[in-house]
Amino acid sequence: MSQPQYESDAHDPRPVKKKHTGRNIILVLLSLVVVLAVAAGLFVWNLGRNFDNGAASLGNAFPEESSRPAKGSAEDSGTTVLLLGSDKRPEGVDKDVTGSRADSIMLLHIPEDGGQMYVMSIMRDTWVDIPGVGESKINAALDQGGMPLMVQTLEENFDTRIDEVAMVDFAGFEGLTDALGGVTVNVPETFTAQGGQHFEAGPQEMNGEQALAFVRERYAFSDGDYQRVRNQRAYLQAMMNKLLSTGTVSNPVKLNEVVKQISPYLTVSDGLTSTWIAQRAPQLVGLSSSDIHMFTVPNKGVGTSADGQSIIVADEDAMKAIGKAISDGTLDSYVQSLDQQGQ
Repeated sequence: MSQPQYESDAHDPRPVKKKHTGRNIILVLLSLVVVLAVAAGLFVWNLGRNFDNGAASLGNAFPEESSRPAKGSAEDSGTTVLLLGSDKRPEGVDKDVTGSRADSIMLLHIPEDGGQMYVMSIMRDTWVDIPGVGESKINAALDQGGMPLMVQTLEENFDTRIDEVAMVDFAGFEGLTDALGGVTVNVPETFTAQGGQHFEAGPQEMNGEQALAFVRERYAFSDGDYQRVRNQRAYLQAMMNKLLSTGTVSNPVKLNEVVKQISPYLTVSDGLTSTWIAQRAPQLVGLSSSDIHMFTVPNKGVGTSADGQSIIVADEDAMKAIGKAISDGTLDSYVQSLDQQGQ
């Protein structure tokens, strides 16, 4: 386009004016680009400020470095985040929730080259060795030694390094759901919650109050926490589907509203900031719902501890296999093997 312009100028009695006009157009375009860049920067800054100001800090969330898988080692492959769900209900509503216990425990992993996301549920009553404490239910680590011991327990049982930690109050499910305008959850099985809310198997549109009842309930099921964990994953899948399919992630107004709604329910490790999230964004470019894989860490079923507690018997080999798959970058193959085994 520039060459014909120059040829035309050669025969024009006023070439200087034409030349200036072309330059002015370029300057206007450059100005627009700068304005858009500044606007985008202000949006990202505002989004980050809302997240960082809204989320509470866990403070010291990690054990002594000497007791952890080394940073930069094979056990530190990709990005792994510990997600804990807590339910701040009035005392006596759930007799099994006492002290600082996590009702929901998940590991979220993004491989080194991105493109996939894995969310692994760990049964909260899984009987494991807690460093310095001995054998107990895995969620007791939080009560016995705070977040550092919880992290250390998971790192030692899975042979993998946890990069960051996020805790969410279950009430956050309600706020997030309403911020998204409701979500459609594929309900695994029909049930009626203790609060009277009824859920039919199959796709069901839920508002915040319904979603909260859905992820909380466990007494309505013959297998208790097993189904509760499946329901929580079904909700997370629905939430991610909504975020990815409705353009929320790419819509500044919607995204900002979601961040403002959910961040007050989050308590995160010091390193889990908006900057940290932005640095991992390239790994998630083009991510679709089919790239998000959710499963329960295999276990050996219900059992009884030596002191008479009802527990979930840990499959130690499975936990180590998951850690090795994370290190080797073969978690996708591991998940496919679980599917083939019907797990």
